[in-house]
Amino acid sequence: MGTDYYKLLGIDKSADENAIKKAYKKMALKWHPDRNNGSEEASQKFKEISEAFEVLSDKNKRAVYDEFGEAGLKGGGGPPPGAGTGPSGFSGFPGGAFPGGAKTFTFSTGPGGGFGSTGGSGFNPTDPEKIFAQFFGANSPFSMGSGRGSGSPFGGMAFDDDDDDAMDGTFSSFGGMPGGMGGMPKSSRTRPRPSRTSSTTQPPPEITRPLPLSLSDLYTTPSTPAVKHLKVSRRLLDGSTEERILDIPIQPGWKSGTKVRFRGAGNEVRVAGETQSQDLVFVVEEKPHPVFTREGNDLVCRLKIPLVEALTHDSTTSTSPSKKYTIETLDSRKLTVPLPKGIISPNQETKVEGEGMPVRSGGNAVNASAKGGKNQKRGDLIVRWDVVFPERLTSSQKEGLRKVLG
Repeated sequence: MGTDYYKLLGIDKSADENAIKKAYKKMALKWHPDRNNGSEEASQKFKEISEAFEVLSDKNKRAVYDEFGEAGLKGGGGPPPGAGTGPSGFSGFPGGAFPGGAKTFTFSTGPGGGFGSTGGSGFNPTDPEKIFAQFFGANSPFSMGSGRGSGSPFGGMAFDDDDDDAMDGTFSSFGGMPGGMGGMPKSSRTRPRPSRTSSTTQPPPEITRPLPLSLSDLYTTPSTPAVKHLKVSRRLLDGSTEERILDIPIQPGWKSGTKVRFRGAGNEVRVAGETQSQDLVFVVEEKPHPVFTREGNDLVCRLKIPLVEALTHDSTTSTSPSKKYTIETLDSRKLTVPLPKGIISPNQETKVEGEGMPVRSGGNAVNASAKGGKNQKRGDLIVRWDVVFPERLTSSQKEGLRKVLG
């Protein structure tokens, strides 16, 4: 049979249209080249996944593939019974379209080919990025900021890191969407999306909203990002409103000021006689944490240590072992903090390397290995010691201290 399209998507041969959609969504987001730093392996995998989805989402192509395999499909094998001569589209969806008012998704198999003819070149896979962009519609999770040319099909969510050296494109992992796929409009009305601003027309002002995030949200890894689901409502020029769910996959190491832009997701407005939609921009704001504060890529916390422990913890003649100081990290691990050698002064620092926030550069999370290892590079954890002095001393204790320290 050649390539096993079902295996590529991780589904069985009895999978229905919903299972196929869900499988493609999951696999395409996992293997998209923009999310894998342009890896050749990821690009090839992404291409194969897109091809599998294109075939299995079309009942005619799927029927030919099931009977004749990949060779029969690409070799121009005969059409299955009932295959029409019109455009194939995604036959599994009503009218060949996605739910929620998304664009109709149609394909052709090359000049002279297709299942409606008795001969020809057979199936020719569509550009995988075109499939991806049309699948996610207006909220495609990748956009033109990733070094692609102006002809990139991605026009959905984009983000700009606050750092000057980190102003590239987008990553995403749209998951678990209530009310629709990948942030598509949740509305009973179906409207064509207004065209974007022409080069000669001033774009409408953007709408800016805060995006409060915890340090725990920003501590996640690229493979398991936190995802925020935001329900928004926008006003249309005809006086009605349109609701939609926007998914924002939180990227590790984002800082306050990072902007997440949804192009055309804001209100409809008239600009120079044209109907346009405002961009909706969310600006990251770090929420206060009860234990940690952030200083660049480092995390800072304070630990209390009694005065007697600060003075005697490393004594070789002590009859009792030093107390263990542990903290719970942002990913819920228990971390033992080593005590400094010698006497501990107030505000003295202990550095635990690699236990800080994820480091970003060029818009990407940096690997700990210069050769591209899987471990993510992080800043450090800085522990500042608060030496706790006793509130009162007895006369005998004071006298003893004078003898020892005086």
